[in-house]
Amino acid sequence: MKPILGLLLISAALCVHATDLKPVVEVEEDVYSYTPADNGAGPMWCRGSTSLVRVGERVFASGLETIPDARPLNNCRWMLFERKAVGWERVWLDESGRTREPSPVAAFSDGRVFVSANPTLDNSPNAPRSGPAQPLIFQFRANQATSSPEKLIPIWKGSPAFSEHSYRTLVADGKSSELLLFQNTGYDSAEWSFYDRNGQWSAQGQIQWPWGADYAKPQPIRICYPAVALRDRAVYFFGVSDIMEPNPAWRAFKREQTGRDWDYDFRRLFFTWTSDITTQPFHEWIEIASREKTGGWLTPGDLYLADNGDVHLLWADRAFTNWKLREKFFPEVKQSDTLCYAVVRDGKIIRQQIIEESTEDKPGIVGNLARFQMTPEGRLFVFYFATGIDASGKRVSENRIREIQPDGLAGSAAHLAFEKPFVNFFTATERAGSPPSSTLELLGQRDRQVRTMSYARVRLY
Repeated sequence: MKPILGLLLISAALCVHATDLKPVVEVEEDVYSYTPADNGAGPMWCRGSTSLVRVGERVFASGLETIPDARPLNNCRWMLFERKAVGWERVWLDESGRTREPSPVAAFSDGRVFVSANPTLDNSPNAPRSGPAQPLIFQFRANQATSSPEKLIPIWKGSPAFSEHSYRTLVADGKSSELLLFQNTGYDSAEWSFYDRNGQWSAQGQIQWPWGADYAKPQPIRICYPAVALRDRAVYFFGVSDIMEPNPAWRAFKREQTGRDWDYDFRRLFFTWTSDITTQPFHEWIEIASREKTGGWLTPGDLYLADNGDVHLLWADRAFTNWKLREKFFPEVKQSDTLCYAVVRDGKIIRQQIIEESTEDKPGIVGNLARFQMTPEGRLFVFYFATGIDASGKRVSENRIREIQPDGLAGSAAHLAFEKPFVNFFTATERAGSPPSSTLELLGQRDRQVRTMSYARVRLY
């Protein structure tokens, strides 16, 4: 009788979860508008990190302002906003530093809020487009956000040559009051610096990129836009290849098409981890997915670290990105767009499934920009932007959410009734120190043609 009773209880739990997922949009509002900086970056450029955090009852967002008449690339400055009773208020503007990229944020549960900055060291009007920069962290108190922040200067191993192209990642262990900052310096490795609970930059090092031994010209595989988690000094790192096209024949063919001598490869996903960033090296890289044979496109979505040590991953997979390349080099390959979910345990994928899929032969839903949302009760959700054709043949463009059920499968999708869907977004993620919540909070764009960053709050159940 016991096994049968257990099955009944699991089934009942699944039914309860399936029926009570009724998301309610509570808030939709604009935060700020911006002018394109024409420097290759933008407010969503730090997508592996976040620009939105919650600290208790307070919510903060970082923003990017283009400086009028300033010369690219360092022609922006960061801002900090707080949501007040009457809407969003800018509480700080960096009036002295100039930068290229947006500034990720993080928070501790004790009320500290952090902004990552990367100001150029040359602020002169005739400064060169590219040049040295100095990574900084600005520390605010949530209840005194309009007061001058404390400037924290990370300590690095050696003397890395930082520039305006930082591709940096900021993560926090909110409960333990610890930070970790990654910043790229080239194509071989990234620098990292660890800020401990005693207020010290007590550990530094490098993460070496995986080696592309199978390329025509073997080389390091630079990893960018990673989703990274820090908990009890363990670190989990999930990112995508970002290198010049390594296939000589494809590169020559693309040059004939575009006239450009460069094209970047975003088609291999890698994962690594360390049990203690302060004492243990990173494990050997694991390749989670590859579109190397078809010139495809892979985009890391999110990473969630479960209490049992399992690492949950989300990513988008497109079979190929260049139709003419397909016609010439792999005409038998069919196009597909897939939103993928997997669980990694002890460095091995133990579960993998497709959440949404659209193929050349069977058009369906294309799922993109997926993020996890964990609740205080331990329920795990996947939120994403969905476009394409649904089961009834109707064309859709909307935000959806699904629950990862106790059996590890994704439940049915629920539609979020925004006035306009979020086509690109950050969330108030645990990876930046925000607490688990049954309320989903977003900062992002609802129209790629409108230069406005918007906020939304959704009660899930």
